[in-house]
Amino acid sequence: MGPKPAIADKQKRETVRTTIELKMEIFEKYERGIRVTDLALEFKLPRSIISTFLKNKEAIKSAGVAKGVTSLTKQRPPIIDENEKLLLVWINEKQIAGNSVSEATICAKAKSLHADLMKNKAGSSTSTEHEFMASRGWFDRFKKRSGIHSVVRHGEAGSSDKKDAEKYVKVSTHR
Repeated sequence: MGPKPAIADKQKRETVRTTIELKMEIFEKYERGIRVTDLALEFKLPRSIISTFLKNKEAIKSAGVAKGVTSLTKQRPPIIDENEKLLLVWINEKQIAGNSVSEATICAKAKSLHADLMKNKAGSSTSTEHEFMASRGWFDRFKKRSGIHSVVRHGEAGSSDKKDAEKYVKVSTHR
């Protein structure tokens, strides 16, 4: 027997990541009396997914995750969520005060907040079970999760001389 012929009309279903905020909105509407079928139509999700959300409602509500987190996993320790919540408060305070915050400053503050949280955590002052690296990848995902946009990136692009760059552009376009 040969391989089965591929069906050209069948499309692969798109993966949809639902945020915790969306799940909370679903819970709120369900508690007001909207049926699962109507919720599925409104949010363009299968009824089985809505039912699974409702089945796990207590666990999702009690998680208290940071803004923008899409899924609850055992791989992401709660101390990281707490760290990111505190970091967002700190960033908002700095922005309200009119100070600009750079990527390096945010990463340094995230590391110090994490160290403080680990010290305050009972019985784990010497534990390294949740080692936290405020890497560029973490920072990019944190920005995406939290929705912050006004962070200054320092480095070669941040320290370039804009006047010299404008002169170069004018000279090179006139040739």
